[in-house]
Amino acid sequence: MANFTLDINNKRHEVEVANGTSLLWVLREHLGLTGTKYSCGIAQCGACTIHIDNKPMKACILQVDDFADGQKIKTIEGLSEKGDHPVQRAWIEAQAPQCGYCHSGQIMQAVALLEENPNPTKEEIKIYMNGILCRCGTYLRIVKAIELASKSNVSTI
Repeated sequence: MANFTLDINNKRHEVEVANGTSLLWVLREHLGLTGTKYSCGIAQCGACTIHIDNKPMKACILQVDDFADGQKIKTIEGLSEKGDHPVQRAWIEAQAPQCGYCHSGQIMQAVALLEENPNPTKEEIKIYMNGILCRCGTYLRIVKAIELASKSNVSTI
């Protein structure tokens, strides 16, 4: 076992886990941050998408050892205290979720898109969101939600 200090959602967290432990399991099982979901385990579905230094990454294939150097980790819980981030509000307005399982990953990917490109075209949205799978097929509502959120100034949040 090893001790790691992680910067998650602007808070320092100390964890004692084995070297090589998945960052996803540290978040979920050791820190109780269960918004990040496990699905495929091989970075193909995107349900586990989080931000590392403001870039979307898939937590299921990341090891905790790689993040003890002060990188900033953000999970869905870190977007806003009350769940009222502009993308989260747009998700509700567009009624994007059906089962909801993939949507924390979808939202994290959408936030990264809007921080990079505050006014994406529909085609740019589809391309950027391509790596996040939705088993229920709510892609049209997801695109609508991102278009709604783009009307907010997400990059300043």
